Amino acid sequence: MERKLSSWFSPSLQKEMPIAVYGHYGLALLMIPTASADYLEYERFNLINAIAPYIESGKVKVFSVDSINNESWMNKQMDPRHKSIRHQQWNDYIYREVIPFIKTHTSAETPIIVCGASFGALHAANLFFKRPDLLNGFIAMSGVYDLTEYTNGYFDEDVYYNSPAHYLPNLADHGILEQIRNSHHLHILSGSGAYEDPDAARRLAGILYNKGIWYELDIWGTDMKHDWPTWLAMLPHYLGTRF
Repeated sequence: MERKLSSWFSPSLQKEMPIAVYGHYGLALLMIPTASADYLEYERFNLINAIAPYIESGKVKVFSVDSINNESWMNKQMDPRHKSIRHQQWNDYIYREVIPFIKTHTSAETPIIVCGASFGALHAANLFFKRPDLLNGFIAMSGVYDLTEYTNGYFDEDVYYNSPAHYLPNLADHGILEQIRNSHHLHILSGSGAYEDPDAARRLAGILYNKGIWYELDIWGTDMKHDWPTWLAMLPHYLGTRF
């Protein structure tokens, strides 16, 4: 499998940001790590190996980025307003820097599907809903889509506009809604085992249903807990059957 590590100094974040690229061809899978993890997390926990057949066959080309959650919502010493600002700066990094990088290393026409597990699932869904003109869909595994679950009660405009459970019910822009509706890759997945929250997935699906937006809600069994074996099963299955 072709594997390349790159980095650049991010104007949005004012720091060096690395990215791992796996594969040579295929739709672009933009992978967002869990919690406070880094860009090599999916490699360390064998998820890259689990989807290797699709990478090696040219079905997908993977772009795995760093989170900065430890500089925002996971940092208990940080002022909540500064966390909110930092979160928005990370969004800007994805939209203004990572997506052009992906297009340069694929093509202008290559679809980009954003994918994440746990906190990465919230990021993945949120990134798509905010910019469906840049992204083509998402695979969200074991997510909670209410950002206030991570803010310890803090709420401001940036929290609202990065919390799909809050802003999606009120989204009325016809153009954006039509762009979202044009995607047939809104995959909301959850287990039903320990530490999973399938009701969070159901709530997001209900919001989309009320907006007339196609989605796929897939709740796996009680043997599927909030842990790597679940995601190691889910992602290869979806790449193999939905793309």
